[in-house]
Amino acid sequence: MDATRLVHLVRSLEKECADKRVVSEVLAKSELSGWDTTADSGTVDYDCEVLFVREACDALDDITFGAKAGLSYVNAQNINGYIGKYSHDLRAAIENTSKFHNLLGPAVTYSVRSTGNSACFEIEWKDRSYAKYHRHIEFMMFAGLSRMRALTNTNFFPLEVRFDHKVSTSLPAFQKLAGFPVVFGADAPEMILTLSSLELPIPTNDQRLREHLMEYGERLLKEQKDGDASLRSKVESVLMASLPGRILSADGVAGSLGLSPRTFARRLATEGLSYRDIVDQLRHDLAKTFMKDGMSLSEIAYSLGYADQAAFSTAFKRWTGVTPGRYK
Repeated sequence: MDATRLVHLVRSLEKECADKRVVSEVLAKSELSGWDTTADSGTVDYDCEVLFVREACDALDDITFGAKAGLSYVNAQNINGYIGKYSHDLRAAIENTSKFHNLLGPAVTYSVRSTGNSACFEIEWKDRSYAKYHRHIEFMMFAGLSRMRALTNTNFFPLEVRFDHKVSTSLPAFQKLAGFPVVFGADAPEMILTLSSLELPIPTNDQRLREHLMEYGERLLKEQKDGDASLRSKVESVLMASLPGRILSADGVAGSLGLSPRTFARRLATEGLSYRDIVDQLRHDLAKTFMKDGMSLSEIAYSLGYADQAAFSTAFKRWTGVTPGRYK
């Protein structure tokens, strides 16, 4: 995947934290040890970018780092950035670039639709296993807004931005940062825009260059090896779709994947996996994210499908060696 976003994220962290050791530690935890942070281009694994946002937020103890970095993401020096730059207006830019979402990463796609007196820029999950990375989807949404503003050379405000995960005590910080309503716990990640904002012209519009770039984009898509998602990723995606409040059985997940229970068990074993371990690790990961979101322990227990808070606390101590209260 193009490394433009990650380069911006690294430089954003460097501005927030003068201690180079912290930046190095975040890179290491994101499986990016030795990565050339001075490069302006290149490629990087999407998972490393996702991890970087989460680890940077933790290192800074700032849940809004991803959102802040997104709002300062102006120049997208990649195929989608240039296609948008040479589109006629904002609606056309969104529609034109959405055709090449596979070049931006495996997790999401996006679209725009009119809904009565407003318009909706909606992010849809291609792989719901990435929905557990709340800080990254916040980065992506606010980066999308920043790019729209840069393309139109207009500092417009959306009517509302919505996320399908929850935060608790941090909501005022997001509201203050954005300067417009931000809603958490919605049905889907989306940005509500005025209809007039979609008609904002793009000063750099150039039909000839746009058509050339879109042809080039089509070639890139054909050349791209669209590797099949790993079995773990597919299982996590099904589990994420069943939350909150329910964890499917192994047989239930097998059915969702179109596999018999026996075939599912055999494929897990072939990849050195166990269903119980996947569920356990996903719950552990989500529990830590939910705690940073400010959710209460009873809410977390319910969301992760535990019978009660005591059962969740027992599991958490097994994962971390400390109780949820001490971890907080």
